[in-house]
Amino acid sequence: MSNTIYIEYNFKILQLQPASDILIAELGEAGFESFVENEEGVLAYIQKTDWNTASIENINILSNDLFKIEYQFKEIEQENWNATWEQNFNPIQVDGKCVVRAPFHDKPKVEFDIVIEPKMSFGTGHHETTHMMLQHILNHDFEGKSVLDMGCGTGILAILTAMKDADKIDAIDIDDWCYLNAKENVVRNNCEQVNVYKGDSSLLVDQKYDVIIANINRNILVTDIPKYAQCLNKNGMLFLSGFYVEDILLISSKCNEVALKFEKKIEKNNWIAAKYVF
Repeated sequence: MSNTIYIEYNFKILQLQPASDILIAELGEAGFESFVENEEGVLAYIQKTDWNTASIENINILSNDLFKIEYQFKEIEQENWNATWEQNFNPIQVDGKCVVRAPFHDKPKVEFDIVIEPKMSFGTGHHETTHMMLQHILNHDFEGKSVLDMGCGTGILAILTAMKDADKIDAIDIDDWCYLNAKENVVRNNCEQVNVYKGDSSLLVDQKYDVIIANINRNILVTDIPKYAQCLNKNGMLFLSGFYVEDILLISSKCNEVALKFEKKIEKNNWIAAKYVF
């Protein structure tokens, strides 16, 4: 894996919001794996084996006259990418209870101290969706509960549920970097009750959970919500994020079809993290 070559796109954005969020969402659907937001715009990364010059032809925001976005791209080795995120990754604090930091940051005095080394994985807590999902977890009781973290990225959400005394936790991601990185971060945070698997919702055969967490994207959520409902125990909780405010009606409608009822939501910069109950 150390010889993996990535393509780095450097997007310069005249007005960052909401352009950077829209751009990241569209790039994610096009196969880009990781993003670093900075004061000028967004750095986006895709494996060279998954890339060609047509990779961004269907990124609609780039041809939208409402936004001014310029970009360049180049090859970059994974080791150089690690240096990039180290330069841009500052610790984040969530509701005064939880800090997400890298191993080279000082240890804080908070109830939940999560140490991650994201490498090429998504989920440092900086993005609105991850931050809101951390808030949901902080605001709910997980003691003794079984949990599924679908699209786990770095494993950050699964790790926090473990710290909140969840009993059995499965974390799944289809991306090889995320799978390997989540396994590393689980060990780094001494979360022995977290099991990490590589795959997608097809792995969910005869599985049952008290809580399911899925921070992915709208299209995958719409497809997989029926599967989540099949896997939830009675009175189970489903937390969903990775979609915009305008998508909440579609998401809730799909949940209603399988007897999942909307209970509450958190909004941040046009993103939503919603809770449904079974």
